Amino acid sequence: MRWPLVLLGVLLLLALALVLRAALYRARLRRVIPARRAPRLRHPVVLAHGAFGFDEIALAGRRHHYFRNISERLGQLGASFHHPRVPPAASVSLRAEKLVELVRELPGERVNVIAHSMGGLDARFAIARLGLADRVASLVTIGAPHFGTPIAGLSLSRAAARILHIAALGDLTPQALERFNHEVPDANGVAYCSVIGWSDLKHTNPLLWPTHAYLSAHAGANDGLVPASSQRWGTVLREVHADHWAQVGWSLRFDAVALYEEILRELAALGF
Repeated sequence: MRWPLVLLGVLLLLALALVLRAALYRARLRRVIPARRAPRLRHPVVLAHGAFGFDEIALAGRRHHYFRNISERLGQLGASFHHPRVPPAASVSLRAEKLVELVRELPGERVNVIAHSMGGLDARFAIARLGLADRVASLVTIGAPHFGTPIAGLSLSRAAARILHIAALGDLTPQALERFNHEVPDANGVAYCSVIGWSDLKHTNPLLWPTHAYLSAHAGANDGLVPASSQRWGTVLREVHADHWAQVGWSLRFDAVALYEEILRELAALGF
């Protein structure tokens, strides 16, 4: 009669050992992978799109923001987003005027602006030249051509700008940005940050291969449209391996949502 009791005791000890082992593993895992919590931002986020951008577009029966899946996913963590739409092919000054108008319509005292590509120039102009500094706590630019992009200066680009009346391209040449940076200084009281993106040809959207090859030969590392050397402004938060479109979620190879979550956590840690 004793053997069944001994066997039962052994089985109970084994079960207890397995439970304790699982508990220790979960505790260790929690230390390695912290639980996801909502970034405690003081101010809402304005997502400013780039040239030829949009606030929302319908594709295959679904609606997508320019910053694809960002507000949808991170809004579930508690972050608040706004998607202003500015004239897609207009000059920086006109786009900036519209951005100022839309931001001033928002509730609250200040906002954090996360701007992609030309949107970063719009935001800088709006802050420094159009009096928006009192409403902006921080500006994070992603893939922005702060020192221009040689693509905008190509003969084909200049011809397209003239024929199609695309003022945006003329504002994106290295020569134009040299003047811009002289005339648009950073404003006091606003935190300026940037994210630098670049990609190799293998991880670049095939539609960007020609421009990527040209920039690689003439400007070094790039994201398919903007040289990496042109994207640095203020404090660099991240350098990411992502082409120009992947930076705003239009790629299956890059986790843009994770990038923006990291940015929000950085801003929250800085008190924004």
